[in-house]
Amino acid sequence: MDYTALTFAILYGLGLNIAGGLLTDLSEWYHNLDKPWFQPPGWAFGPAWTIILGLAGWALYIGLTEADSAGQYYAVAAAFSVNAVLHFLWSPLFFKFKRPDWSFYENWLLIASCIALAFILEPVSSFAAWLILPYIIWTCFAQAINYEVVRLNGPFGGRAEEA
Repeated sequence: MDYTALTFAILYGLGLNIAGGLLTDLSEWYHNLDKPWFQPPGWAFGPAWTIILGLAGWALYIGLTEADSAGQYYAVAAAFSVNAVLHFLWSPLFFKFKRPDWSFYENWLLIASCIALAFILEPVSSFAAWLILPYIIWTCFAQAINYEVVRLNGPFGGRAEEA
């Protein structure tokens, strides 16, 4: 058992899940937004992200422990690091800064980073690459929700929102 890789995998999955929860401010502003008819109930997001980030953490562990070379190892580590930053940024953009339009554009980068994870993991482990599929699907679904929030409520960034 590679405890260093295990530690990074746990910190990745658990850290992003906890940070996302702490940065999700379901304020009056959020409750007053018009939301798309297909948005799941609020309680569904916690379990969904727990499963998705748990699978991604597992993929990270496999990627780090089954890499055939230092180059593969560092490619996996770098891809997950970039993904973690992009994953982390979405919640403050949407909830703290009240800019669903910014989070919509940022989420394209997050989706791209999820797809990159699968491509980088594939030569290391096909199984690990498949573990990323729920992450790709969910971020694409979240992008559809984000788009509809922007469409139904925009434009954002006016003085009325700053109050």
